[in-house]
Amino acid sequence: MAYVLGFEQVTRFSLPAVGGKNAGLGEMLKAGIRVPPGFAVTTDSYLQFINEAGLFDKIQNILADVNPDDVASLDHAGNAIKSLIGNATLPPAVAAAIREGYAGLCEKCQVKDLPVAVRSSATAEDLPTASFAGQQDTYLWVKGIDNVLGMIQSCWASLFTPRAISYRIKMNFPHEKVLIGVGVQKMVNARAAGVMFTLNPINGDPSKVMIEGSWGLGETVVSGAVTPDEFIVDKVVFEISGRTISPKTVECVYDGETGVTHCEVASDRQIIPCLDDREVKELVRVAKLIEDHYGSPQDIEWAVDRDLPFPENIFIVQSRPETVWSRRPQEPCLGGKTAYEMLMEKAMATVRIRL
Repeated sequence: MAYVLGFEQVTRFSLPAVGGKNAGLGEMLKAGIRVPPGFAVTTDSYLQFINEAGLFDKIQNILADVNPDDVASLDHAGNAIKSLIGNATLPPAVAAAIREGYAGLCEKCQVKDLPVAVRSSATAEDLPTASFAGQQDTYLWVKGIDNVLGMIQSCWASLFTPRAISYRIKMNFPHEKVLIGVGVQKMVNARAAGVMFTLNPINGDPSKVMIEGSWGLGETVVSGAVTPDEFIVDKVVFEISGRTISPKTVECVYDGETGVTHCEVASDRQIIPCLDDREVKELVRVAKLIEDHYGSPQDIEWAVDRDLPFPENIFIVQSRPETVWSRRPQEPCLGGKTAYEMLMEKAMATVRIRL
């Protein structure tokens, strides 16, 4: 029984053991994608914790009385389970494995009390028939083993947020069938961050990559706190065919005193692109590698580290299948041509122009 697995030990087939997010990180690492180093706290750790603390029956009894259409009922159940998990003691073997994993990560990065992201990774994420992604919690800039251990328990508890409980009931998905791993991953000191799609999500054009980004951590983009910069880039010739630079008034940054916080962006930075052209093109290059590896369009989260030189500063922190256009019936693109035919025509036209 493994309580902790390094990302280098994990692949896409490890999903039952580490959850969807961790499995994806390990898979990308094996494909040569730059992923921040880290390790997965396995679902075995979670089960050992639940069983040794005698929580399984208590949790099931609380859930049995929940009315998924009653906000008060959901809140009561979520708070009760959060209290049970938060007040229980970690099994010594699990705690020891996590301590060893964090110490090894600190040594690898040569930083004492390395700042990490503690990220929930449920086994039901990114299913083709249900959208469980984003229902559990993530904690950023966590320093020190005691704080890491506490945030891991908080991630486990987030498996039972009111939203997650309600969704599983409405989807007729048994609570006990969803397990949770946790990723402990070196923080990217993000100068800029955001998302990108390996097709144009507006019209489904598979020959384009769309990148959205803003200053600081990616939370402002994901949450909609800012209107991000947008870049539309051709996959074949890497031509930036669309560029929209938005006023970015807020950024999510780490403050040593208050932790992760939203700060106002200085007026002279608000209308400056958060990425330069070489960073845009490097992100597209990496996006193509990820799409080719998985064989399907991807929805990717990225970050640019302010402390490292280009291109070592560009990291991928998550990739999942694109779910809007990918679920539509496959039909010929414009003019009755397939995506492959459109890409080849674009490439050949470029060759003729250069000749």
